[in-house]
Amino acid sequence: MRRSLPLAVCVTAVVLMGFAASIWRGRHDALAQPPRATWGAEEGRECIQCHTTQNVGLVEEWRLGAHGQKGVNCFDCHRAEKGDPDAFDHEGELIAVIVSPKDCARCHQKEVDEQKGSHHAKAGQILASLDNFLGEVVGGPPAVAVGCYQCHGSTIRVLPEGKFDPETWPNTGIGRINPDGSWGSCSACHTRHRFSKAQAREPQTCGKCHLGPDHPQIEVYQESKHGILWEANKRNLNIERDKWTVGVDYTAAPTCATCHMSATPTLGVTHDVGERISWTLRPAISTKLNMIVFEDLWKEDLPEGVPLPKVGESIKAKDGKVRKVVQVLTWKQRRERMQDVCSQCHSTGQVTGFYKQFDNLVDLYNEKFARPATAIMQELTKAGKITPAPFDEKLDWIYYELWHHEGRRARHGASMSGPDYAWWHGIYEVAKTFYLHFIPEVKQVAGEPLATQLLDKYVYSQPGHKWHKEGMSKDQLQKIQDFYKSRYGEQK
Repeated sequence: MRRSLPLAVCVTAVVLMGFAASIWRGRHDALAQPPRATWGAEEGRECIQCHTTQNVGLVEEWRLGAHGQKGVNCFDCHRAEKGDPDAFDHEGELIAVIVSPKDCARCHQKEVDEQKGSHHAKAGQILASLDNFLGEVVGGPPAVAVGCYQCHGSTIRVLPEGKFDPETWPNTGIGRINPDGSWGSCSACHTRHRFSKAQAREPQTCGKCHLGPDHPQIEVYQESKHGILWEANKRNLNIERDKWTVGVDYTAAPTCATCHMSATPTLGVTHDVGERISWTLRPAISTKLNMIVFEDLWKEDLPEGVPLPKVGESIKAKDGKVRKVVQVLTWKQRRERMQDVCSQCHSTGQVTGFYKQFDNLVDLYNEKFARPATAIMQELTKAGKITPAPFDEKLDWIYYELWHHEGRRARHGASMSGPDYAWWHGIYEVAKTFYLHFIPEVKQVAGEPLATQLLDKYVYSQPGHKWHKEGMSKDQLQKIQDFYKSRYGEQK
């Protein structure tokens, strides 16, 4: 037999529910109507009233974010000017759907200036790379639209009446090429319409794009002590604070933003994620990079060993434009900035030792595998044994995965303290592909005596490859057997 709750309990529950609802309504109304002095564009009031009924999730995110709290509204961000390529009339107002970095710069000029010329802003230039050939030709445009472009960014094509070509939109790729000519998408990291700083500091935000077989940064991070500490302490890191300084606001665990963007007691925030990076781990062969900053805030990397321009000098940039140099950051200075972040939690000896091990791994990959493989590919192309066309031969695929997948994993594993990615998913896979696939295919493609000539010149001239050509000596084999016996005993 069911028993009814006492009347007093029911009355109390109803009162509490009503009280909670009144609190929510009051909070909701307060968010919906910021003080008039901070309301922003008056036209935005109608936007909010209409979209509250049509897109409640969108409006609620705006209300909860800093923009909604301070009265910055839809029209403040989406207003357009006559002549804008994506402008259209909407309920009597001229607006644009895309809020580009140029639009954000109305209030966030410093952040947009830092973003200009960065690797993130240039991510849309994948259009001219081998990766794009793989997507567009080997795969197909539909795969590119939902894959490559969603991280790198598409070139937005505008149709009549301000509508967008669905082949290129929706898209929040970090290097999106916008109708107004600007590059980038702030909402790639600060998801609309809350545009949360805390969300942009979360490792998972970066992990949307920095993952997978060719650049597994999020997986490496999760394996590292940094990632482990984040999981253990993320509720206590004050990640929502406006000024988020390592060593001041938090100490327990760094995120991607901590190392690449956020402030330290001696460094300011930067929206150029490459500013503190001294090695490039992306191409077939890694090099240390110096950064050149120009007067118009365009930036370029110059490999170590290339003569550096002087501040005040006007030089031709890679895009052919003549620009005035306003800053030169050497790879050592870039590294010092990253080491400043490290030193907030680690001793000088630990930071120095980490970089020594990191450098050694990159040098090992470069000299033992990447340079020999690259030189052999160039020699085979010159000799007419393979064509200059990409991915039309088996050897092209082997070489590509050697550096683009396995080599990157090894280098990223070392750079972010992920041991399994440095070795098993990294150098082990590099060596396996090099010895079991690349060298046999070179022999097949080149034939004798060219294969012997190339391998002796670029591979077997190195002591580290001697074992592969000559086999292990009796002493080396005996040493290995003795070790296994001492560790595991006699095997029956």
